[in-house]
Amino acid sequence: MSGSSPFEMRFVHLDLKGAPPKVSYLSEIFPLFRALGANGLLIEYEDTFPYEGPLRLLRAPHAYSPGEVAEVLRLAAAHELEVVPLVQTFGHMEFVLKHEALAHLREVALFPNTLNPHEAESLALVGAMVDQVLELHPGARWLHIGCDEVYYLGEGEASRQWLQQEQNTTATLCLSHVRAVASHVRARHPATTPLVWDDMLRDIPEDQLSASGVPQLVEPVLWDYGADLDVQGKALLMEKYRQCGFPRLWAASAFKGATGPSQALPPVEHHLQNNLQWLQVAAQGRKDTLQGIILTGWQRYDHFSVLCELLPVGIPSLAVCLQSLLHGGFTEDARARVQNLLGISSLEIAGVLSEGTGSFPGSDILALVIQVSLHLRSSVDEMLQRDRYVTGWFSPYHRRRKLIHPVMIQHIQPQALRRQRVARMSKQAQSCSDARDPHGCWGLSLLGRWSALVQELAAALHRVFPEDTVEEWLQENVHPSLGQLQALLQDLEAASPPPPPAGPGPGPGAGQCP
Repeated sequence: MSGSSPFEMRFVHLDLKGAPPKVSYLSEIFPLFRALGANGLLIEYEDTFPYEGPLRLLRAPHAYSPGEVAEVLRLAAAHELEVVPLVQTFGHMEFVLKHEALAHLREVALFPNTLNPHEAESLALVGAMVDQVLELHPGARWLHIGCDEVYYLGEGEASRQWLQQEQNTTATLCLSHVRAVASHVRARHPATTPLVWDDMLRDIPEDQLSASGVPQLVEPVLWDYGADLDVQGKALLMEKYRQCGFPRLWAASAFKGATGPSQALPPVEHHLQNNLQWLQVAAQGRKDTLQGIILTGWQRYDHFSVLCELLPVGIPSLAVCLQSLLHGGFTEDARARVQNLLGISSLEIAGVLSEGTGSFPGSDILALVIQVSLHLRSSVDEMLQRDRYVTGWFSPYHRRRKLIHPVMIQHIQPQALRRQRVARMSKQAQSCSDARDPHGCWGLSLLGRWSALVQELAAALHRVFPEDTVEEWLQENVHPSLGQLQALLQDLEAASPPPPPAGPGPGPGAGQCP
C-alpha cells in the first residue's frame, strides 16, 4: 500500500486534549484512515487518560475509561493501525503541574508548563505516568515521551544554582532528564522504544549529543509544520543526528492545528505543501533514514489555549496529505482517490472547501462549521455596522437612550418576518444571498436562521464530542456573534413605544333592539 512513498510508517496524530472524540466516532473514522494510507496512530491522551491512584487527579471529567481505551486499541488493530501512545514528561506539563498538589514540581514556580528536573519526585511522577499508560498499551513498540518546547528550563532556583557549577549548561540539564526518562522506559519496558520531539536537541553540539548516551535510548522526531521549510537544512540535521549515533529518525508534518491557535478551518494548501516538502527532505537524505512520518493534528497549542480545528473539519486536509505521501505527490490519482473516499465531487485545495460537500464521517460538522466560520460574523457585522437603518437610526447612542423612530422598527424588525424565525440558514441564505437582503431579511429572521443552524451544529457535535467540547466550541465561535444580534433585538424591544390604548367600547344599549 506504500506506493512510491519513502515513509514506511504513516501515523495520524490524535491530540485528545480538549476534544476527545467519542469511541463510536473513532469506530467510523479508523477505516477511513486506513483506506487513505495511514498504518498507525500517535495518541496524545494528556488529561483524557484514565489515570488511577494518586494520579487520578489528572483525569478530565471527559476522560476515557480503561474499557474505552481497550476498545480504541481493538478498533485500531482491526484496521491495521499500530498505536503509539504519547506522554509528556518534561515540557507541556500544564495538565499535571496546574494542580496545587503537584505545583511544587514546577521548574519556575509561577509557570506550570515545565517540570523541575532536579527533583527525584519529578522522575517518579513521570515514571508512574508512563507505567500506567503502557500497562493499558501492552505490546507497544514505541512510546512518545514528548520533551518539546521545554520553556524556562534553567530559570528555576534549583537550576540557577546548578548552572553556577563549572561545565553545567541547560543542554546538559535537558539531556540528563531525557536520558533519565528514556532509561526508565527501557528498563521497565524493554520492548518499547522511546520517541522524542527533536527541537530541544537541534542546537546541541554534535559531540555533546554523542557523549550523552541519549542516541542509544531514543529515536528523534524531526518536526516542522511550515509550507516553506528548509529542505536542505533538514537534510543536514538528519545527517547530524545520524553522525551522533541515532539509529532511526522520524519526521512530523501537520494536517491541522499548526496555522493559528484559534483556526477553525485548516488551510489545505498550506498543509499539502508542508507534506510535499517533507517528501523532498526524505529524497535528500540517505535511504531509510526516516522510517516514518507523523501527521500531527493539534487540538490546542497548549493545555490553556482555545480549541483550533476539530478533527472532522480536518479530515479533507488529512486525506490530501496522506494520499500525497502515498503517491509521492498530489497526483491526479491521489486527487481521485481523495474525492472518492470522502464523497467530494470537486476537491478545492486553494481557499476553503466547497460548502455542503462530502459524505465521510463528520462531513456534516465540516459543512456547518464552514457556514459559521465564513458567514455568521460577517452577516451580523453587516447588519450592525453597514445596514443603513441600524447605523442611521439605531446607533449605540440611540440604544443607550432607548430612542428610535417608530417607522424604523418596521425596517429592522418587520412583523412579516416573525414567521421565519425557525427557517434554516442553508435554505434561507440562498434567497437572501449572504444574508444581505435589501428588503429587510434581517432581525428576527437572521437570528432565527442562525439559531436553527447552530442547533443543527450542536446536535452534530454532540454525536462526536463530549458536552464540554461542544460548549466550549460554541461559546468561542458562535455565541459572541449571536449575542450581539440578540442584544440588538432586546434593545430594539426596550426602545419600542408601547402600543396605543384600545378605542372606547360600545355605548350604552349598543347592539340592543329599540
